[in-house]
Amino acid sequence: MTATSLAPALWEPPAAVRVRGALAVIAGAGEGVRVYERFGKRLSSDGYTVAVFETAQATDAATWLAGASVEPRVVVGSDLGAAAALRLAAESPIDGVIVAGLPSPAGAAEDAGAPEARTACPVHLGVLGEAGARATTPAPHIDLPGAEELAALTSPVLAVHGGADPLTPLATAREALAVVPTLEFVETVGGLHDALNDQSHRSVAATIVLWLERLRGAGVEAPIVREVAA
Repeated sequence: MTATSLAPALWEPPAAVRVRGALAVIAGAGEGVRVYERFGKRLSSDGYTVAVFETAQATDAATWLAGASVEPRVVVGSDLGAAAALRLAAESPIDGVIVAGLPSPAGAAEDAGAPEARTACPVHLGVLGEAGARATTPAPHIDLPGAEELAALTSPVLAVHGGADPLTPLATAREALAVVPTLEFVETVGGLHDALNDQSHRSVAATIVLWLERLRGAGVEAPIVREVAA
């Protein structure tokens, strides 16, 4: 079995677009890969190969990412997938980590919460109501790495979290990640739990692309574009 064949869902850039990196997305509790189709299509159109895995397939995500031929290799996780992504980075260096909607401090659940608590986007609400949006394998229990492990991360981390997330409050997520050495924390104003698929999904995707482009360049701390006072 090749690394590529491990991916249950794969979106590749158009033939005319140069491949700029690889993203392995780990879905949240109870989510199937269909949930991230819009995200995969959008990021692939900007030159990034996107593979999506269920939470229970986090090991396959790591294997696929390690076999990707283009750098940077970045793991993306939402909800329980965010915990899995951070744990993968704690176990082995990864070029970058993107986490969205950290899971509830209460721990793993069968799903990521009621749809109305997850998104205000009508399109995403419709996707969540589809039978094909459900995970095929139950999510295992995954804890966020502890403060000591997070403080030892060598991978830069971009965190995107809803400012009005009713499942995991913004302050709770910020406190959990505050020890990460290279952290960029972005709030979606008034946003809910599914930060990658909420009403602000276009702005979130653009924010991710800007971060990825810095990662490809001199590093996430080196600006490519910046505001100049008038």
